[in-house]
Order: sequence, then C-alpha cells, then structure tokens
Amino acid sequence: MVFEKKPIASSSSQNLKSPLPREDTPLIGKGKPLSSKSKTFANVFIAIVGAGVLGLPYAFKRTGWAMGLLMLFSVAGLTTHCMMLLVHTRRKLESFDNGFAKVNSFGDLGFAVCGHFGRFVVDVLIILSQAGFCVGYLIFIGNTLANLFNGEVSMVSGLSLGISGLSAKSWYIWGCFPFQLAVNSIPTLTHLAPLSIFADIVDLGAMGAVFVEDVSLIMKQSNEIIAFGGLSVFFYGMGVAVYAFEGVGMVFPIESEMKESRHFGKILALSMGLISLMYGAFGALGYFAFGPDTKDIITANLGAGWISAMVQIGLCVNLFISFPLMMNPVYEIVERRFGGGRYCLWLRWLLVLIVSLVALFVPNFADFLSLIGSSVCCGLGFVLPALFHLLVFKEELGWKGWTVDVGIVTLGLVLGVSGTWSALVEMFSVKV
Repeated sequence: MVFEKKPIASSSSQNLKSPLPREDTPLIGKGKPLSSKSKTFANVFIAIVGAGVLGLPYAFKRTGWAMGLLMLFSVAGLTTHCMMLLVHTRRKLESFDNGFAKVNSFGDLGFAVCGHFGRFVVDVLIILSQAGFCVGYLIFIGNTLANLFNGEVSMVSGLSLGISGLSAKSWYIWGCFPFQLAVNSIPTLTHLAPLSIFADIVDLGAMGAVFVEDVSLIMKQSNEIIAFGGLSVFFYGMGVAVYAFEGVGMVFPIESEMKESRHFGKILALSMGLISLMYGAFGALGYFAFGPDTKDIITANLGAGWISAMVQIGLCVNLFISFPLMMNPVYEIVERRFGGGRYCLWLRWLLVLIVSLVALFVPNFADFLSLIGSSVCCGLGFVLPALFHLLVFKEELGWKGWTVDVGIVTLGLVLGVSGTWSALVEMFSVKV
C-alpha cells in the first residue's frame, strides 16, 4: 500500500485558485447541514436508479422472469456488500495516525492502496463506465424518437438514403450533437442541479406510467412467458443487472454527508432492498404484460397516444440533461491528465464526438447495457472494492474474510470476461 502525508488531489489541480468540480463534488455544493437518514435514503435512490431500469423487462424476456429476479436480488446484495467494503476500507485508512489524508473519492482510494497505478486503473474504469452510460443515453434517444415519429421519420430517412445513408436513429443523434456541445461546455455542475432534479422526477413518472400500462394489460390478457431461459443467457442477464445497480462511485460523498454515519450501512441496505424490489416488479410486470413482444426499451411497447408520447419525450429530455452530468467525471479525469487540471473546451467537444460516434454503431439498448455492466461495472462494483479491502485488511482478516474477498474478486473477473463475450455475441448476432 502507499501512504503519503500530503493531501491527495483525486480530481483537480490543487494549484487552481478556484478548483473545478471533482468526481465527488455534490451537485448543489457541500452544504454545512449534514444529511438526515431520510435524505441519505433519497441520495442513494437518486444515485442508483437510472435509465438501466428501462432495459430490465427485455432482460427478463431473455433470461426468464424467475432467473431474472434471482439475478437481480443477488446483484443487489453483492453490490451493497461491496459498497460497504469501500466504506470500511476508507475508514481504516483514515484511522491511521501518520497524517494520512482524507479519502474523498474512488480515485483517492485507488491511490492510497496501490499508488499511481491504482488511481490509473480507477480512472480508466470510470471513464469507460461514465462514457458508456452516455452512449446508452444517445442510443435510447435515437431509437425512441425514431420509434415515436416512425411515420414521419421513415419518409425523411428514405429520402436521405440516397444522399448520406443515415438511418432515422442517426439523424436524431446528430441532431442532438450541437446542443450537447453547448450543454457540455458548462464548466460547473451547479447550473445543472435544478435540471437534474427534473430528470429524477421524469424517471419516476415514466416508471409509474409503465407500471399502470403493465397492470392494465395483464388484467386484460395473458402472454406466454418463461421462468428460466437457460445457462446460455445467464451472463447476459447478470450484465444488465450489474448495470442497473451501478453507482458505487457515489458511496463516498453520500456517506460523508450523512449526519449519523454509523447508521449508513443500515440505510444503504434498506435503500438497496427497496430499489431491488421496485426493479424486480418493473422487470417482471413489463415482461408479463408484453411477453415475447417485449422490446429492448420498454417504453417502445406503450403504443400510440399522447400519454405514451409525453412519457417517451420526457425520458429523452431526461437523458439529454443527464448526459453532461454523467460525463463530468470523465472531463475531470481527462482535464487533470491532459489539460493540467484546467477547463479545456476542445477536449470536452472531442469526447462528446467520440461518444456520439460509438452510439451510431450500437443497435440495441439492452445489449449495450449488458456489455457495459459486464466489461466495466463488474470491475468497479465487485473486483476493486474487494481487492482494496483485502489489501488493507490482509493482516486482520481470518480465513473466512480472505475467502469472501478472493471469492468476490474471482466472481467479478469471471462475470466480466464471460458477460462481455456474451454481450458482444448478442450485439452482433442477427435478431430474428
């Protein structure tokens, strides 16, 4: 392990008079009043629940509803455990009497345990995961708008084929591009905080609308459904489930801002338990309602009507707003490494271009969720927390502790490699 007495700058140059937001910077600033239990519960909910939930019904269609529920609850429990491993590891490091600096972020922890290499690994995984989330957002926006305005878009895309060969989805992604350049040019997250609250409200409203539609359809008709989809889709389903619960990087700022941090473990467990129940109900009901016709984005099953249109447009606005919020840790890391810790507009625009180009070539939303969940989120959510905990507590752990940590690291690696392969096969296979 590496222990240094000087303060660790996880994410921005310490020489700046007015440092830019860090990867652990709260959206509305570090208010002096610490969070109550209820506010901590809400913070966990906001950090975890995202667009990944919209791909769960399709994942249940592939894996079967029973296998999907088992995987979902298993991943929720394991993610909660790994989050607490990070908290315990940080508390242990900060308890040393050698003047060790406060660990504020995942990058700080990586540096404290494994030096510059540890920080580099964490930085790379954060870049890939956050950029991957944003690729998923653009895929959702492009596919949803193409589906929503299919009658109008088909004519436009048909005319465009002879000119540029762009699909309807591509037109929408490129249409968002100049506006994304504008919002991603904002140097501080503070100005985007009210929009992020709106995005969370839209998320809940969309889920509620889908719940109502699911229940009404289930009461009217029954579909052919399966309980277990077989071992061949196990890793695919695990990737989607891991993606849905990804938010491990937010555990440090949330725990630090809690008034009674000794109760954080209980609040985290309660939050994750309720979120997993909500996820399970959302995925199962969506699959029960539409059966074999369940689409990769469940809102595409809602059909025509102004309510359906408003829900889908609202979700597109939500993800459009969320894009710069999710990319902020990427900008922070890239600007720290290549821009001297200073705001760099051309680097931000280049990253937005790269993310947009990747989104153009990925056809299926749920398949991409599985890929990111398996390839990156398993590393951030399972492998690194258990590995860092093992390295810090190695002299205190008994054989049971060693077995658990090594087992989680091994499981994360197996899920990562196998799930990545499974997701790539699904992405490039021909959908019938």
